[in-house]
Amino acid sequence: TFLLYFSLSTSQVHGIVRRSSSFNTGRIEHLYKNPQAHIEGNMKLHYGDLTDSTCLVKIINEVKPTEIYNLGAQSHVKISFDLAEYTADVDGVGTLRLLDAIKTCGLINSVKFYQASTSELFGKVQEIPQKETTPFYPRSPYGAAKLYAYWIVVNFREAYNLFAVNGILFNHESPRRGANFVTRKISRSVAKIHLGQLDCFSLGNLDAKRDWGHARDYVE
Repeated sequence: TFLLYFSLSTSQVHGIVRRSSSFNTGRIEHLYKNPQAHIEGNMKLHYGDLTDSTCLVKIINEVKPTEIYNLGAQSHVKISFDLAEYTADVDGVGTLRLLDAIKTCGLINSVKFYQASTSELFGKVQEIPQKETTPFYPRSPYGAAKLYAYWIVVNFREAYNLFAVNGILFNHESPRRGANFVTRKISRSVAKIHLGQLDCFSLGNLDAKRDWGHARDYVE
């Protein structure tokens, strides 16, 4: 679970990271003022979790951010079938906890909220290509949880006039992609085969179809 808060008043980025017995900040170590010593500069990390509403209220009240980007999720589609309840708690109710924390802290009129939605909302696609008016048809616990998150963002926007938006992101790739996702799994395995460290590797559903984009373009 990792979120980014961007506070315009202090030009600082604040993030929430789960407690782990080992370092789990490998993808953002280059953002530290001193990566070796994990000394923070303009990026400040707070221990917390989307399953803990108390810590979300505490952190948001302390930071008082002007922008909140909810990038936290259990985002592996296949694993969501194994961890269905956890996925619903983090991806669905976790978004509600964040929005409710904004309201509890009295920041409805000063915060802009961005929810990272997903093309998995479309699931069993009803038309090709998809567009914003394409009916949703999630086909996994992950997609269903993200569908709840999508609509609760809409609900808070319309009920409280909160600046809250959904960005429906299709697959976005970069060298920081997790090793258990298909792109990194293939590229790392091919490299290991070339180096004689691996003989073969297996994939899941070979009939799955995806659109691909680079993470830099999605940030743009």
